[in-house]
Amino acid sequence: MSDQQKNPSFDAEQILNNEAENIQPENENVESILEPEAEVFSSEFDEQLSLALEEAAKYKEAALRAQADSQNIRRRADLDVEKAHKFGLEKFAKEIVLVADNLERALASTEKTEGEDLMREGVELTLKGLLEALARFEVHIVDPHGEPFNPELHQAMTMVPNPDLEPNTVMDVIQKGYTLHGRLLRPAMVVVSSAA
Repeated sequence: MSDQQKNPSFDAEQILNNEAENIQPENENVESILEPEAEVFSSEFDEQLSLALEEAAKYKEAALRAQADSQNIRRRADLDVEKAHKFGLEKFAKEIVLVADNLERALASTEKTEGEDLMREGVELTLKGLLEALARFEVHIVDPHGEPFNPELHQAMTMVPNPDLEPNTVMDVIQKGYTLHGRLLRPAMVVVSSAA
């Protein structure tokens, strides 16, 4: 019997050793081949990652802008609703102040006499009630007699020299003005003093 037949494990060990020697150089070749591919893969991955991060930043900015726009639209809508509530009566109030003007003219045209005292008193009470009702709805009188002229609230009809008053002082009110919630409804028509 030969040595190989007597000791079969000897042959297996030798074969495994030979195979291991043959495999190692191949593994070294594989590693040397994979290293450049790994670098290429890594650089491609970094490039794709940076592109994805840039795109995510763009979407985040767009989302923040959309959120800010929606908040601005909501605020504007709230302000519009608030203005509609405050100034919805503007046209009606302009018509009602004409009634107040007519009642004031009626009082100015009547003289106090015994027979007309009751009628005059009735007109005065009607005017008082009307002005109180207007005040409840934030319609207030602009009666600037003796005040400095304010072009935002007054409309100068004429200027009259007056040495007793400072220039640009309201001497007389031809027609009272009105405001609605602080906004001018109608300017007061006034006579303004000028330097002598």
